[in-house]
Amino acid sequence: MAHPEPKVRKKRLGSELRRLREESGVSLQQAGETIDGDKTKMSRIENGRQGLRPLELKTLLDMYQVDLPMREALLALQRQSKQKGWWSQHSDKLKPDFQERLTLESDAVRIYAYQSVVVPGLLQTDAYAEAVIRGTGSKRMTDEEVRTLVDLRLARQAIFDRDDAPQYLCILDESVLHRQVGGSAVTAAQLRNLVEVSDRPGIAVQVIPYAQGAYVGMDGPFTVYSYPDPMELDVVGLDNLDGGLYLEETGAVENYRSAFDQLRAAALSSRQSMDVISRAARDLENE
Repeated sequence: MAHPEPKVRKKRLGSELRRLREESGVSLQQAGETIDGDKTKMSRIENGRQGLRPLELKTLLDMYQVDLPMREALLALQRQSKQKGWWSQHSDKLKPDFQERLTLESDAVRIYAYQSVVVPGLLQTDAYAEAVIRGTGSKRMTDEEVRTLVDLRLARQAIFDRDDAPQYLCILDESVLHRQVGGSAVTAAQLRNLVEVSDRPGIAVQVIPYAQGAYVGMDGPFTVYSYPDPMELDVVGLDNLDGGLYLEETGAVENYRSAFDQLRAAALSSRQSMDVISRAARDLENE
């Protein structure tokens, strides 16, 4: 059975409509009646559980007296909410929360990732990705199932080939460089790949050295997905054993933005980081 389409775009649209309604002093009931509904319908729209037609959206934007740039951005987001991603043909193999992640990656203009365990999926090599998937899978998978997941993970990296590729900044704890995932040869090749991809425009990798000691953010990996102005509806992604958790509440997002800024301050410069990564790769190659 295919999983339902991810709702992250509807949630982002609904969150912004709620903000605009509240700023305009309009009640849920008033907004709902404007689009031939009621407060229940409007609540479902704002919570991302129900879509709305373009004419309904335009009616609400008129009511909220939204300026042209914001209006165009919201109409574009409404169109995107009906579009299926490249991964939709594999939806029967992917959990809904992972499809949410793919949507977030596809739409973001900036992706800030912190990892303290493994290299993030967007930068993984084929062999490293296979080792991660085999090692972290909660159930036994066939070789075919593993191969499918590896191919999907590598396909995600195509976002960096787009003309409008997102800016990607990855911060790694130094322990990631020394954790042998798939063996020393596989890990060394992965580290060499990090150095190579860091030469691409818009991609940067920095390392927080052991000498830094304890630091803000080391509690666990997270990713901040940022979107174009005028809608700064950023989302934070967290990983756990059950899949992914996504935070959209402004206060929570600001906390993670602040944590990422502190991580950048604690990390080595890009050049120093490349030296550390290259040295770790050489050590693995000489084992």
